Amino acid sequence: MTTPAKTATKTKVKSRLFDAVQETAADLHRLGFIDKRKMGQYEALCMEPIAPYDSEKIRALRAHLNLSQSVLAAVLNTSTSTVRKWELGDKHPSGPSLKLLDLLERKGLEAVL
Repeated sequence: MTTPAKTATKTKVKSRLFDAVQETAADLHRLGFIDKRKMGQYEALCMEPIAPYDSEKIRALRAHLNLSQSVLAAVLNTSTSTVRKWELGDKHPSGPSLKLLDLLERKGLEAVL
């Protein structure tokens, strides 16, 4: 039987092997052998990478949220010219910006403010 804590730690995983590692780590955490910080590290390792955002997807997300380029830049802690270059396809978001864009898409503006 799956416990609520174990279900809560299930996220998109890279493979069955990572799924097994994550499940084992969750059991060890539940039993007190792995602390919360180490459990978070295991979960981060097992998560699927975020899909890339192309210029069209960024424009659509910005339009959906009713944000200007400068406001989106402020939310993502980047420059307006960077957002402009993403939307033109000259650059592509990566690292923290990519994660924040994914969070904005999945959870909305309130999740990052």
